[in-house]
Amino acid sequence: MNSKKPKQPIVSHDFVFKERGKADVFTSKWSLRYLGMALVLFITSITPSFGQVSPPSWEQFIPEKQIIEWRRHMHAHPELSFQEYETSQYVEDILKTFDHIEVIRPTETSVLGILKGSKPGKTVAFRADIDGIPVLEDPTLHDFTSKNEGVSHTCGHDAHTALLLGTAATLSQLKDEISGTIYFIFQHAEEVPPGGAIDIVNSGKIDEVDAFFGMHIIPDFPVGHVGILPKIGSTTSDVFELTILGKGTHGSMPHLGIDPVVIGAEIVTSIQSHLTRQTPPDETTVVSIGKFQAGEVANVIPEKAELAATIRTSSQQTRELVEKSIKSTIENTVNSYGASYELDYQPGYPAIENDDSLNQLVRESATKVLGEAQVFDAPAMMASEDFANYRRIAPIAYFILGIGDGPANHNPAFNPDEASFTNGVRVQVQTLLDYLNQ
Repeated sequence: MNSKKPKQPIVSHDFVFKERGKADVFTSKWSLRYLGMALVLFITSITPSFGQVSPPSWEQFIPEKQIIEWRRHMHAHPELSFQEYETSQYVEDILKTFDHIEVIRPTETSVLGILKGSKPGKTVAFRADIDGIPVLEDPTLHDFTSKNEGVSHTCGHDAHTALLLGTAATLSQLKDEISGTIYFIFQHAEEVPPGGAIDIVNSGKIDEVDAFFGMHIIPDFPVGHVGILPKIGSTTSDVFELTILGKGTHGSMPHLGIDPVVIGAEIVTSIQSHLTRQTPPDETTVVSIGKFQAGEVANVIPEKAELAATIRTSSQQTRELVEKSIKSTIENTVNSYGASYELDYQPGYPAIENDDSLNQLVRESATKVLGEAQVFDAPAMMASEDFANYRRIAPIAYFILGIGDGPANHNPAFNPDEASFTNGVRVQVQTLLDYLNQ
């Protein structure tokens, strides 16, 4: 993380007064005292313009208290992907209380707010995801813990939604300053491939959008600081599920069966070793076998073994290479033992490819409202995000908001610092205004 602090000005002034043709440099102690006081007052008066950022005029419209209330309500009532019926209705009801915003439903459990400015211009969108995840939350964190057992907002989508509602509320008061149209996308099912973004893209409701922006809250970065992701901002995300079909037998007579456990173990190690020699070393390639299940008792070789894995790569070319390598490794290994298999290789989300000009716009907008010291270059995310699918329509830019030290997203103890939220709204509002007013 690189955080640049703006340089403070060096103020140097020479005071020389001429009296009766002679230079007088204020040598008396009283004159020096008054001069010092004047110099301090002068420096004090100009320093804020260098070291601080004046709040924008529209900041008075940010509903800070309501943002916290909205977030906490959603946090207590999470819903899984494709099941966000109450969440989407809650969002719709809030949006309808704002001035000048039309509300439509691009899918059954997503919401789209549309704000048309008083002047013509481009169309821009900001997206928030609204689904929860199947993680049991730590019940000791706060008094608004999830009421839906086994489901929680431990990824931060409740905050994303509340922040975008805050952005919509603020911009709804600025219709006369807006040139163009703003779409507020409250998207379902980010967590489960194929994801909700592709549903909204295919709905035809956002075809007119010229640029998409999105933001994710991330721990271990300073509270309220904004991170600009690189051009390739995330990895791709694919999954495979494999069933190896062997031949069961007694553990003391392995020659009479075909052991799917041994085959599976060889596949696990072969995939890892093969990929280290097939993929470029400067390309991100991570294959993690998260499931390996077989058998019931110690003395029986089972009929089958089941494996599942997640695959992350940083480019489409490497993604295709890895898929080809994994499929070849599985086929050759299984065949060499005389077994059979069933493979379900599921393509997930593409990598986020940020547009350079939009990335720069976010950086300038964030600097404008936060100051250079609170804007930093963030490393690419190893996580995947279906926000990448909006690039099928128009260029995208995705960035992060720091929420302080704490457990990672998807951890049962994930707990963002709510003090970061106002800065998130400020950057979202400024980015949208700057894009339309280019």
